[in-house]
Amino acid sequence: MSPSKVSVPVTNTVEVEEQIRKELDLGSEVVTIRRNAPAATLYEDGLKERKTTIVSSGALAAYSGAKTGRSPKDKRIIEEETSKDEVWWGPVNKPASEKTWSINRERAADYLRTRDHLYIVDAYAGWDSRYRIKIRVVCARAYHALFMTNMLIRPSAEELANFGEPDFTVWNAGQFPANRNTEGMSSKTTVEINFKAMEMIILGTEYAGEMKKGIFTVMFYLMPVHHDVLTLHSSANQGVEKGDVTLFFGLSGTGKTTLSADPHRALIGDDEHCWSEHGVFNIEGGCYAKCIDLTAEKEPEIFNAIKFGSVLENVVYDPVTRVVDYSNNSITENTRCAYPIDYIPSAKIPCTADKHPSNIILLTCDASGVLPPVSKLTPEQVMYHFISGYTSKMAGTEQGVTEPEVTFSSCFGQPFLALHPMRYATMLANKMHKHSADAWLVNTGWTGSSYTAGGKRCPLKYTRAILDAIHDGSLSKADYETLPIFNLHTPTKVSGVPDSLLNPAKSWVEGPTKYNSAVKALATKFTGNFKIYQDQATSDVLKAGPQL
Repeated sequence: MSPSKVSVPVTNTVEVEEQIRKELDLGSEVVTIRRNAPAATLYEDGLKERKTTIVSSGALAAYSGAKTGRSPKDKRIIEEETSKDEVWWGPVNKPASEKTWSINRERAADYLRTRDHLYIVDAYAGWDSRYRIKIRVVCARAYHALFMTNMLIRPSAEELANFGEPDFTVWNAGQFPANRNTEGMSSKTTVEINFKAMEMIILGTEYAGEMKKGIFTVMFYLMPVHHDVLTLHSSANQGVEKGDVTLFFGLSGTGKTTLSADPHRALIGDDEHCWSEHGVFNIEGGCYAKCIDLTAEKEPEIFNAIKFGSVLENVVYDPVTRVVDYSNNSITENTRCAYPIDYIPSAKIPCTADKHPSNIILLTCDASGVLPPVSKLTPEQVMYHFISGYTSKMAGTEQGVTEPEVTFSSCFGQPFLALHPMRYATMLANKMHKHSADAWLVNTGWTGSSYTAGGKRCPLKYTRAILDAIHDGSLSKADYETLPIFNLHTPTKVSGVPDSLLNPAKSWVEGPTKYNSAVKALATKFTGNFKIYQDQATSDVLKAGPQL
């Protein structure tokens, strides 16, 4: 793989294959290169891979190896002159030198040029043609190619024929480890993004989600820096009759995918969006749903989307019938399925809305059981809770997470942010003010007590009833009471939800004294976390947090 890109214009599949051969210096080796292969072909090749099969629903089930979740500690951005002053260096974005990049890039090329089959996926990120970028993925596993075929926006035959040079390229050599002796390497895994080269390399992890989230980080950089467009870790849907748009913020496990797949509303997307001056658009062409404990009764839209063309990751199935046991977490809690968004009957194609959001919903999965199922937020509280990004990280989403643990993830997407959180938060506040959007904090986590003390997770039917009340406008007109310390305004009644559930102080199994102790403990964590942002926050935003 040469240090510079091949600059010859590329217009068809044969030329693309030749370009890849030059990039990898394949010479006269006999290598089969498949570009934008159909699902059936990728199934045929995928079945030759270890622990890959077709399950009873028709989906392709694959195994990602030792890594069954993202490896955020191994994510790096190359420190170079075009982006170093923009990137938020620190807990998320670790710098790596251009020398390290060159070594790891060549190591990825060394592996790829040994494969009998290589796969190319040329597709788009971003449904709005004014902002979309052309993505090229080069990988050696058929399941990875099918995964990205589903997750990116698939070009038409005409668009593919005129695709040209990609704006960004992913070189996935995840089956091959990084060299620990390379400067800056802390393990055999590395996921590196180079904004000058507009490329990403993956070594030492076969978890497909690294590709998806790597592209997300790229959009978190490119959209605000080059287009003044806000990138968001959110799902989005739109009312069929009123056309009202709702954004759902939240980390994996909080319910973005499940709650946005509402049969009464059109699904714009389940995870990644941009908010421009023209409205909202989805970044992706597919959905990536958690499958643990999935049932047809609880989540019919997702359950029925798991069919031919979909990719299941790390699930357990009966070796004879090939029926998937979605309750089995022996491989990981983070079982997943990637499927095209049009597998959801309510999907809005193209995945755009020319209206600005009416409701902003901040989702949290609170394992402490302290926060109410729903609160109406003031503008200052929106800023505080968006910057805080509190949730309990769910088991399996990342390597080493085996049960819910408290986390604060700025903008509800800290692992993917390329710029400082305040930059996104300020853009959000300005857009909400300009378009008069209401905001809500919705807790999909535990009620009655904490996770460790035997509390129960809020039933999905009650969360859906809360969302129905938000969308029909009744919740904005409800009577509210204010909870102490957090000063959250919670409704006294919501149609279809028990009154006792709405105020955790009244439903706490262990009594008010222990509830108050739990509130203070969580509030202390909030204020401790916010110290890193308080020098850039206004006094009104600081007052919107918990007051001990």
